[in-house]
Amino acid sequence: MTDQPQPGPLDESAAPAEPLPGEPVAPAKKQKKEDSFPVFLIKLVLVVAIFRSFIFSPFNIPSESMLPRLENGDYLLAAKWPFGYSSYSLPFSAPLLPKRIFAGQPKRGDVVIFKAPPGNDVDYIKRVIGLPGDTIQMIGGVLNINGKPVKKEKIADFVIPVSANTSCVAPEFEALEPDGTASCHYPQFRETLPEGKSYNVLDLGYRPQDDTPPVIVPEGHLFLMGDNRDNSMDSRFPAVEGAGIGLVPQDNLVGRATIVMWSTDGSANWFLPWTWFTAARWSRIGGLF
Repeated sequence: MTDQPQPGPLDESAAPAEPLPGEPVAPAKKQKKEDSFPVFLIKLVLVVAIFRSFIFSPFNIPSESMLPRLENGDYLLAAKWPFGYSSYSLPFSAPLLPKRIFAGQPKRGDVVIFKAPPGNDVDYIKRVIGLPGDTIQMIGGVLNINGKPVKKEKIADFVIPVSANTSCVAPEFEALEPDGTASCHYPQFRETLPEGKSYNVLDLGYRPQDDTPPVIVPEGHLFLMGDNRDNSMDSRFPAVEGAGIGLVPQDNLVGRATIVMWSTDGSANWFLPWTWFTAARWSRIGGLF
C-alpha cells in the first residue's frame, strides 16, 4: 500500500482561488477617501460657527460696570439658547433671521449679553432689573420696582487689588494692604429682588442717577442695570451710541452669562509664557451665575 500524500500547511500568501462558474462575485470594497485639508477646514469652521451661534459663545469683560460680580479681564461663556435666536446670535450679526425664533423670557436678576441700541454692533453685559410692564425708579440710591423699594443691606467693603487692568475710580477708595500692595475698597451692599434673587452691588455715594423718574418698561423691552451702580451707563440713561443704553429690545439679547472660564489681571506678556500663569486670577475661574 502506498502512502497517500498529506495536505500541507495553508499558504496564506497564495492568491485567492478563482470563483467557480456561476458563483456570485463579492463586490470589491471601496477605499474611503480622505478629506483634503481645505475640506476639513471648512467643516471645522462650520462646527465652530454652529456652536457659537446656537450653544455657547465666549465673551470678555472690558470694563468695571459689573463689579463686584465681574471684573475687568474676566472671560465667560454665555448660553445662547435660553432667550431664543435672532440675527444678533449669528457671527457678525448676519441678517439671516427676520425675527427672533424660540424666544424665551428672561428673569429679573439674569446677567445678559446683548447688542446695545442704536449702533447694535457692540456687546454689552448688564443685569435684568425690569421686565415688560414693570415700573422702575431709583429713589435716594435705592432701587424701586412697581412702587416698592428693593431690600438693600450694607455688607463688608468689596476689595480688589490694583493691577494692570484695574485702578481705583477715585483716590478716596485707595488703600494699602498689610503686605504693602495697593487695593481699592468700595462700599458694598446686598440687594434682594422681589422673587428672592440676591446679588451684591457697589454704591460709591450720591450721584445724580441715584434719583430718577419712574419708567414703565414697554412690551418687548427690558430695563437693565450694572451692579456697579455709580459706574454704569445703563437703562437709566438715554440710548446714545457709546454711552447710555436706554430700554433694550428683547430682540437684541445674545445670551445669558453662565460661567467664568478665565480671568487675568492684565499683567501677562505674550513673549513671557510664565506670566500667563502669574497673571491668572485662579480663584475666579469656574464661578457660576
